[in-house]
Amino acid sequence: MKNLAEPLILVTGANGLLGSAIVNYLLANGHRVRGLRRSGSDMKLLHKVEAKIEWVEGDILDVLALEKAFEGVMYVIHTAAIVSFIPKDQEQMYRINVQGTANVVNTALGSGVRKMAFVSSVAALGRPDPRMLDASRPTVIDEDQKWEESSLNSYYGKSKYLAELEVWRGVAEGLSAVVVNPSMVLGEGDWTRSSTQLFKYVFDENKFYTEGLINYVDVLDVAEATVKLLLSDVKNERFVLSAGSTTYRELFTKIAEGFGKRQPSKLVSPFLTEIIWRIEALRSWLTGSKPLITKETAKTSRTKLIYNGAKIRQTLDFTYKPLDETIARVCKTLKKD
Repeated sequence: MKNLAEPLILVTGANGLLGSAIVNYLLANGHRVRGLRRSGSDMKLLHKVEAKIEWVEGDILDVLALEKAFEGVMYVIHTAAIVSFIPKDQEQMYRINVQGTANVVNTALGSGVRKMAFVSSVAALGRPDPRMLDASRPTVIDEDQKWEESSLNSYYGKSKYLAELEVWRGVAEGLSAVVVNPSMVLGEGDWTRSSTQLFKYVFDENKFYTEGLINYVDVLDVAEATVKLLLSDVKNERFVLSAGSTTYRELFTKIAEGFGKRQPSKLVSPFLTEIIWRIEALRSWLTGSKPLITKETAKTSRTKLIYNGAKIRQTLDFTYKPLDETIARVCKTLKKD
C-alpha cells in the first residue's frame, strides 16, 4: 500500500537507461514515483516495477501533459533527452533537449515544486580549444569549466549546455535546483542504444580500438547521487559524476573478459579513423541504419580529457563503484537477457 504522506516525485524519461535506474532507486527507498511517458513507450527496463508507478502519458514538448504530470508533485527529476551524434537528429535533439527542458523549468516554476534535479552531461561542460591542449598529458575538467566554442564539442554537448542555461534561468527566477553531469554511463540498458552499445560492440568481437581516454560512471551511482542531492539541502550547484578514466583498449578488454569474448587488438590510427567515419556516413545514407562512428565521435575518441568527479564525495556520503564490479554486473545481466 502506498504511503500517501510520502512526497510525490516526478521523473521525466522514466523508461530510459538513467530514468529507469533512478525510478528503481526511488521505489527501493520507499518513495512515491510518477513517470511521464509517451504512448507506446518501451517499458522493458521497468517491467518489474511498472505497476508501482503513477503514469501520465505525454512528453516534455506537450505543455498540457506536463502541467497534468506536475499536479501534486513536490520534487522533479528531469532525465528526458535525446543522445545522438548523427547530423540528421540535430533538429529533434534541440527540440527535446533545449525546448523540452525550458518547458519543464517553466512548469516547475508555475507549479511551485520544492526542488528539481536535472541530469545533464559532461559534454555540456564544453571541451577546450584543441590548440590549447597539451598532447603529452591529459586535461582535467571539473565543475568550474566554462563553455567555449571548440571543434571538440558535439552538437549533443551544445544542446545539453543550452538546456542547462534554461535550468540556471529558472534558478534566477526562484527555482531550487541541482545539476549532475555524468560521464559515460555504464549500465544495463538496450544495447542498441546509448552507451550500452559499447558492450554490444565488444560482444560482436570487433577488433578495433582508438587511442584516447574514456571517463565512466555506473548508472546505479548516477541514480543514487541524483536522488541524494535532490533530497538534500544542497541547491543551485552542479556536480560532475565520474568514477574515473581508462583507455578504450582497457575498457574493451575488461568487457570482453566479462563476456568471454575475443579482445580488441588493433589500434586505429587518426588517419584511418577519418576514413572510417566517412565510409560509415555513406553506409548510413545508403541503408538508413545508424553509423557505428560519426565525425563527432571520431574526434572525441582520440581526446585525453579527465573529468574530476570528487566534489560529490566531498559533499555527500558517497562512494563510486569500481569499474570491474560495474562491468561484471552489466555483462552478466546482458548475457542473461
